[in-house]
Parts: sequence; C-alpha cells; structure tokens
Amino acid sequence: MLAATRQRFVEDYTRIRHAEGRGSREAAYYLALPYRDLSGRLQDQWTIRGRSYRYLERRVLPPVETRAGRLLRIADLGAGNGWMSYRLALRGHFVTAVDILADELDGLGAARHYQPHAAFERVHAEFDSLPFGDASLDLAVFNASIHYSQDYRRTLAETRRCLRPGGCLLIVDSPIYRRREHGERMKEERHRQFEQTYGFASDALASIEYFDEETLRDLARDLGIRWKTYKPWYGLAWALRPWKARWNRKRPPSRFWILEGRFAA
Repeated sequence: MLAATRQRFVEDYTRIRHAEGRGSREAAYYLALPYRDLSGRLQDQWTIRGRSYRYLERRVLPPVETRAGRLLRIADLGAGNGWMSYRLALRGHFVTAVDILADELDGLGAARHYQPHAAFERVHAEFDSLPFGDASLDLAVFNASIHYSQDYRRTLAETRRCLRPGGCLLIVDSPIYRRREHGERMKEERHRQFEQTYGFASDALASIEYFDEETLRDLARDLGIRWKTYKPWYGLAWALRPWKARWNRKRPPSRFWILEGRFAA
C-alpha cells in the first residue's frame, strides 16, 4: 500500500470512527466488549458483534490445545482495539493482534486497557504483508475486517503462507451478498452517506467492502479453499430484514455468516 494512500485511509477511517462515538477513556468500556457498549452509543452494533463472538466461541473455535498438546497460535487480523484478542487470550491461546491503526481510542493503542487482565502481542502490519513466518499460525481470524482488502486473492494467499498444515482461517462480521450487484449498490450507498455526513466518501483505498457467493466460489477454486458456513441467529428482527427490504423495494441486506476456510494440502 502506498504510504500516502495508507495515511489518508488511516486519517479518514479514524475521523469517522471518532465521529461515530467509538472508544472511551475508561478501561471498563473495553473490558465489557463485545457484549455491552457502556457508552450507550452503538449498542445495536455491539449486540451483533457479541452474538457473533458467542457463537464463534461455542460452535466454531477449536479447543485451546491441539491434538499434539500444544497451545494454539492465533492472529487476530484487523483487531481494532483488541477486544477479540483479549477474549481469545482469556481462553489461554497465544494471540497476536494485527492492525494498521495505532489510535488510542479505536486502534491498537486502546489495547493497553486489556494488558493487566490478559496478555497478547500487538503488531502494526497490513493484511498482505503479515509479520509471521511460514506455517507459523494455527488460526487466522479476520475480525470484521477482510472486506477492507483490495485484493482477496493476494490477502488470502498471504494468510495461506502463514498457516500451518491443518490450520484454518475464520471470517467474522463481514457483509456477504448473494449477488455482486447488491454489494456494489451497498458500496455506492455507503460512500454517498459518508459524503453527506463527513464531507468525503471514505474511498482512499479501493477496498472490496463485501463478499458475494460467486466470489467465494472463485476463491475456493483459485486458492484451493474449502469453505464451511455458519449462520448465527441474530434475532427475529434481523431475520426479517430480507422480507422488509423486498416489501420496500430495496436491495437485499447483507448476511453476516461466519466463514471457516481450510486450504487444500
């Protein structure tokens, strides 16, 4: 990523996140995530994050120890303030939080609030140039983040390099659409909203911003990925969103499935 483009993205993204009211000066705010937003500003969003993580913890994550009896080495990619790294570290895993943001409220700088309770590494890096050796990770988790990639093939190829044989990647809380055109319409709507609200479209990076089912099939074919899909229950109102959109003649909403990917040997 070119330095100037990267810096503009970081500045735009940080400005939007602060305007949305993310972060706090109080440690209790971070320790309550993802289940409660003690600020009260974005509880609806954190409710979704909390349900995703609870499902992930109960139904998807492997046990703390592998069959060989060693602890798991996990990378939390796009870790933000580090809440998922904290939760994974509490389970006993060795975790590295990776992000390009150092912000004290919403980036890796905020992860200092977790350190007295559960330790994990913090590293500034980009998806396409990860700070890990070949075959060094058991699990790579993209935590509401991989849709910021500019090239899924390049990003996932780098992930494959870092995973041990038998390791897997997880994609959590990234928007998934049935058809590509619906994702493109979402992007247009989102950029217009940012332009109206903040005075800029937040498009410094040509991020993809979503998955669609055709793209997932193409990635499976090109990179040898076997996808397994999990569908958490987010409540009746969430389940009725497609019907409401159809009634109002709007584009179909995204799904927040959890994707587990394993690369062919």
